[in-house]
Amino acid sequence: MKIRCEYCNNYLDDTLEKCPGCGAPNKNYKRVGDGVPTTIEELEIWYKEHNLPPYETTRFFIGIDYKEPKAFGIYKDSNTGNFVVYKNKDTGERAVRYEGNDEKYAVNELYLKLKEEILHQKSLNYHPTSYYPSNKGKSSDAAAAIVYIFIFIAVMIFVVSHITAPQRGYYNIDNNEYYYVNGDWFIYDASGTWTSSDEPPYEGSLSNYYDGYNYSSNSDYTSIKESSVYDDDWDTSSSSSSWSSSDHDWDSSSSWDSSDSWDSGGSDWSSDW
Repeated sequence: MKIRCEYCNNYLDDTLEKCPGCGAPNKNYKRVGDGVPTTIEELEIWYKEHNLPPYETTRFFIGIDYKEPKAFGIYKDSNTGNFVVYKNKDTGERAVRYEGNDEKYAVNELYLKLKEEILHQKSLNYHPTSYYPSNKGKSSDAAAAIVYIFIFIAVMIFVVSHITAPQRGYYNIDNNEYYYVNGDWFIYDASGTWTSSDEPPYEGSLSNYYDGYNYSSNSDYTSIKESSVYDDDWDTSSSSSSWSSSDHDWDSSSSWDSSDSWDSGGSDWSSDW
């Protein structure tokens, strides 16, 4: 949103810390308190503070219902009031990751995906051999190469684990209703109760079986919150909605280097998420 500087009367974005015209501080400037955004507005601020390329480059559209293929995004539906997190595949088909009234959860879904993509793009920009002369220091070159290999492997493990890990919520798998939270699975059994379960068998992407984070009153099963297995601590400790200090530590060194390139063409645009 544009506001007027009270010192020089020039217009500036309310997300800027200082007026670009006169350098005066912007008293309306909002910095994300602990480094982790909880609203769409805070996510926009986080994006700008980390010097990320334009939306058209990263393909992450914050606060925008973007219609073209190959895009991630979040926006508030003006008709329903729901927050929608989506992915537009390369075919133009839209896969909705989340739709509901929990803005914090919706923002976290896109925030985690954005962080995952930043790590992916940073891994593509590693060029270990370019930092060392090829005709001297061979032992140190080898040691440095090993370090970079381990870094690359660690990044890939992180990315893969976040791609494959299930998210908290309800799943319909082989005509059975399941609920996943914090590494545990529960099944709605024939007696009409939720009980502990092993990980269900499924084929392909687990996201294809996802019914959603929130309980639907139209469901054939009862809400797990009404079950004796439900733990209130899940609402504060769930990995899918945690806001720990480790996120802030990650944020402090994640600003995008303008010398690096961002190639969204290397992203998987055929999957649902």
